[in-house]
Amino acid sequence: MLYIALLHYPVYNKDGKVVSTSIANMDLHDIARASQTYGVLGFYVVNPIPAQRDLAAEIMNHWQTGYGASFNKSRKDAFGLVRLKANLEETSEEIKVEAGCLPRTIVTGANLRNELLTFTELKKLIRNDNLPYLLIFGTGSGIAEEIINNADYRLEPIKGAGDYNHLAVRSAVAIVLDRIAGN
Repeated sequence: MLYIALLHYPVYNKDGKVVSTSIANMDLHDIARASQTYGVLGFYVVNPIPAQRDLAAEIMNHWQTGYGASFNKSRKDAFGLVRLKANLEETSEEIKVEAGCLPRTIVTGANLRNELLTFTELKKLIRNDNLPYLLIFGTGSGIAEEIINNADYRLEPIKGAGDYNHLAVRSAVAIVLDRIAGN
């Protein structure tokens, strides 16, 4: 059972300070579509700022009940996976109600080191047991250390062809989902 969280707080900015980032319209669209494609059970957008969640709800409403719902049915279906939460605790509690137990948490990041779970290992875990897994992606310049330290697993970083490693989060989500949930 795979769930995704897009974490907007606590994350780092480029100066290493803990901040809350803004919800990006295209992240909602692209990650929802990737989640639908790869069988994710829920895509959580985690942001503590009510105005940010309200904005995301407006975007979702357009594609689920507004003109967008009749204009693009597949996007309507994908947006059905999106859930807005203020923090990871609310997210985990909702998954617990749905799945029967708290999810195992897996953090992602371009600079994670030490005791890393490989994509292959994660794929096996998801396919071979009936536990919920919450894959947490960070915005800004990465997930804050407090979240990393409390996670059950750290997923190995995506490695490209060279030394450059700064993917858009929606690109990283698509790559990771293909590696762990693709055929």
